Amino acid sequence: MNFASLPDRRAALAPDGAAVSDSRQTLSNVQLLRRVQAAARHLRDLGIGPGDVVALKLTNRVEFVLLLFAAWRLGATITPVNPSMTDMEVARQLKDSGARLLVSEDGEVPVADGTAVLAVGELHDGAAEPDQAPLPDPSALALLIYTSGTTGVPKGVMLDHANIDAMADMGRRALEVGPADRCLLILPLFHVNGIVVSTLVPLLAGASMAIADRFAPDTFFDVVERERPTYFSAVPTIYSMLAALPDDVRPDTSSLRFGVCGAAPASAELLTRFEARYGFPLVEGYGLSEGTCGSTINPVAGPRRAGTVGLPFPGQEIRIVDAEGVEVAPGGDGEVVVRGANVMRGYLGRPDETAKVIVDGWLHTGDVGHLDADGYLTLVGRSKDMIIRGGENIYPKEIEDVLAGDPSVLEAAVIGVPDEKWGEVVVAYVQPRPGSAVDSEALKALCARSLTGYKRPTAYFVVDAIPKNAVGKIDKTSLRAGHAEPPAPSPASP
Repeated sequence: MNFASLPDRRAALAPDGAAVSDSRQTLSNVQLLRRVQAAARHLRDLGIGPGDVVALKLTNRVEFVLLLFAAWRLGATITPVNPSMTDMEVARQLKDSGARLLVSEDGEVPVADGTAVLAVGELHDGAAEPDQAPLPDPSALALLIYTSGTTGVPKGVMLDHANIDAMADMGRRALEVGPADRCLLILPLFHVNGIVVSTLVPLLAGASMAIADRFAPDTFFDVVERERPTYFSAVPTIYSMLAALPDDVRPDTSSLRFGVCGAAPASAELLTRFEARYGFPLVEGYGLSEGTCGSTINPVAGPRRAGTVGLPFPGQEIRIVDAEGVEVAPGGDGEVVVRGANVMRGYLGRPDETAKVIVDGWLHTGDVGHLDADGYLTLVGRSKDMIIRGGENIYPKEIEDVLAGDPSVLEAAVIGVPDEKWGEVVVAYVQPRPGSAVDSEALKALCARSLTGYKRPTAYFVVDAIPKNAVGKIDKTSLRAGHAEPPAPSPASP
């Protein structure tokens, strides 16, 4: 599928059919096309052309979708920016991606030299001269998704048009999405899941999408009853919040065929309890940005196996390998590796790191799991110490580097600890420099300046020494084990 011309195809097949809506506006297929053409003309007038990068620092709204297709119409690349990022984090992404333009909510964003800023409210939406959508090179870059790595420095995952074409078709087939479907988007569009599962898949299938305002458990089912979606995608934290609603909450969920559950492991008990209460199934899946979103999914029509993350998407292969890269037998634990047309081109400007994770066409995920005799994947752990808070991936090294910037800190170790609401939260252990005293309030202020809210530690523990293993590396296993009986937090910690 050529996504640059998808609005044209939809307008030709069903001009008045529903396309995309949010709380501000509703667009038919022909209106979507006209708005995309107007946005493309605006970008072109600003000097955007083939190979340029456009950054979108936007909340979930129709204009994000318009700009996505408008940029592709010009042969440009989109890099989504988390609106909650600090100025420092935004500037780093803009510089690394080489973005020519940043589209933001209000236009008041400090940017690096060479990056123009456009307030989304100024985006042209009037009549535009009809144009012909191009046929982009499948190897042209479509998305640049930033994800933190074990080095703590966010890396740009390069997804080309061949990647998104393949992944969207895989998703359409695996989820059995067709023209009668309507997707409710609740996950952020700065994540590849929101772009692929909730935007490209329904629009490719001839279905429509409704963009919800910020998620709130108390109003979510009101949105469902109003929009009548047939499916949506969310993370376990959202399903836990919905499952915890008072017993007298009995919404009409008859329009929903299923909900997709991903981004973090969910307990079999939660999935079973949720389905029993609300009357529609949750299909758990697994994937990562480097694989253009999804690699496994439990079948919508069954059999679903709670506790697993399902079977490979059509067109993908999953293997479990040992430390030497040798495939292990069913039931044996090892690293999950993935192969398919969905595997990224690589990390922007990081060929060495790309070569470490893509070996002979296989994407090495760093996740540990096993396959059963029928090919269902079960995840049993995560390597690289990644923390998942409410579906957000957090890499401790980035936070540790920030904490180490305080002159009173000799060393820092960050771990994830269990949390009933978020799954995991961030906790920091810090060791003072000799003769220094650590001020936890100063550390909180430092993290507030440098890190997005969800990455900031919820508690700071000042310790005489951070435990090390036999080779001198920080022993995070020991830290996690000891957190059940932690040292007393410093007096100023939250």
